[in-house]
Amino acid sequence: MSEQTLPPQHQEQRPGREHRMHPEPVYYSDTYRPAGKLEGRVAIITGADSGIGRAVAIYFAKEGADIVGLYLEEHKDAELTRQEVENAGRQVLMYSGDVDDAALCKRIVDETLERFGRIDVLVNNAGEQHPRKNLEDIPEEQWEKTFRTNIFGMFQLTKAVLPHLKEGASIINTTSVTAYKGSPALLDYSSTKGAITAFTRSLSMNVAPRGIRVNGVAPGPIWTPLIPSTFDEDDVEKFGSNTPMKRPGQPAELAPTYVYLACEDSSYVSGQVLHVNGGTVVNG
Repeated sequence: MSEQTLPPQHQEQRPGREHRMHPEPVYYSDTYRPAGKLEGRVAIITGADSGIGRAVAIYFAKEGADIVGLYLEEHKDAELTRQEVENAGRQVLMYSGDVDDAALCKRIVDETLERFGRIDVLVNNAGEQHPRKNLEDIPEEQWEKTFRTNIFGMFQLTKAVLPHLKEGASIINTTSVTAYKGSPALLDYSSTKGAITAFTRSLSMNVAPRGIRVNGVAPGPIWTPLIPSTFDEDDVEKFGSNTPMKRPGQPAELAPTYVYLACEDSSYVSGQVLHVNGGTVVNG
């Protein structure tokens, strides 16, 4: 039986472009039934132009939240996210830049407060990966850059947002199944995701007395622009075939998890990581 799950494809440009993928990821499901779970809330989401970030922005907007999105420089993809949030009847601010820029993080927080007067949810989702066959193949510059984006950026934005969060606020960090089962070709990436998991657990205890919850989501193989822009055609063709469900997941299958963690349905949940990974048991 063939292991093919997707048409072979590769994008030379990093970060990848969602509008160049075939098929394009599914970022919203018409079977979803919004219930106003985030009515009147304001959410900051990184990596909001495409993939998981786009899906989360749209689901949050459908639930009544205004959105502030940060992305690197994928302007065409970001414009579609903007349109979808506005089509849901919510306001949106989109920023282009690097999440590890402390000055940019402060500017985003200041302008969010100026525009909306509050911040209720922070979704730290931006990330990058660079597959390498062996540890010896990883340049020090790549190792540092992956950490700067994936965990330093999370630190910078969380530090800027935290003083303005009130009781009942929620922080959600995107980690990965690779933090739990490892990845031989993603040594730096999986290491950052392990750091994110530890950061999530530790921060949750640190801010619990303030009534702020901190949780994580650990996706398995999800069809996003990160995949064709970092893996070769052969790897993309079989992407997700090693899961019990034998396929990659779609961003739309992941986003409701973030809604749950952002809203009052999860009011007694903090320091946890939810695993949306196609059936892989990680016991963590």
